Amino acid sequence: MRDNPNASARAMNLADNRRPDQVVGRFAPSPTGRMHAGNIFAALMCWLIVKAQGGRIVLRIEDLDVERSKAPFIDQIQRDFEMLGLTWDEGPYFQSGRDEAYRAAYDALVNRGLVYPCFCTRADLHASSAPHRGEKLVYAGTCRGLSPEGVSARMAERKPSYRLRVPDAVYALTDLVQGPYGQNLERECGDYVIRRSDGLFAYQLAVVVDDEEQGVNCVVRGMDLLCSTPQQMYLQDLLGYGHPQYAHVPLVVGEKDRRLSKRDRDAALDELLAAYKTPEGVIGHVAGITGIAPSADPVSCEELLKAFDINSLATMFPDKVQILWQ
Repeated sequence: MRDNPNASARAMNLADNRRPDQVVGRFAPSPTGRMHAGNIFAALMCWLIVKAQGGRIVLRIEDLDVERSKAPFIDQIQRDFEMLGLTWDEGPYFQSGRDEAYRAAYDALVNRGLVYPCFCTRADLHASSAPHRGEKLVYAGTCRGLSPEGVSARMAERKPSYRLRVPDAVYALTDLVQGPYGQNLERECGDYVIRRSDGLFAYQLAVVVDDEEQGVNCVVRGMDLLCSTPQQMYLQDLLGYGHPQYAHVPLVVGEKDRRLSKRDRDAALDELLAAYKTPEGVIGHVAGITGIAPSADPVSCEELLKAFDINSLATMFPDKVQILWQ
């Protein structure tokens, strides 16, 4: 189902049908495996939040890491979305092949003196960085002040990644689900990578450029990405972009503090279909377990939308961080 090279041009023509003030959200799966209940829940919440506002959905395949992305999963993801009733209005767009767009944004930041090479290994980072909010490490700025001579000497030893300089400033938002959230970029994040040592542009940069170009102004995703949002907002400001509306939904977990993954076979889509028989059965079970619906009875996405109240998002989930899969 992957489109030919003219797909993006055709999809961009569809974007001409948008109203200037229309809400645009996106499904942004990574094609590294089959969908599971956590993916379905996040996509369902995105679809409901955007459609409740009369909006449109973009499908973007986040295949930035070409080594891990597999063509069969790209096709399967699209079939799975369609089967479940999670329709999209534009796309598919693909991150692969968009280096020119990412490079233009990257070069603009380099030309402003905001980017520098970093030669730290993972071991270096763990040794020098301070932990923050669990596993998140705050980069200590080890390579920020290297002299040109120091950079040249280290270049001969290893390829660097490239970090974006951040200010001692708080970036804050009011999330539709999580409420107020803010982060001091210097103290709670540190300079972060926007280009990897293998030459690939990092997710933080790519997703900001993609959202702007594809008109995405409503981002619905898992709670684990909330801490990345201030970093993306900073990039949006630097590049002259607007800030989307954000909704970070709880993670579906197999057990406390362990998010669902491919190893959770009972939560994989093929297992869910075997257990609940129909796409409506799967959607109903996911909706009931997560609290979108009052029961786990079979239901279509369209039926859920009729009863969905976007104004209840702030109180919809008793635990806004995680939901135990059952």
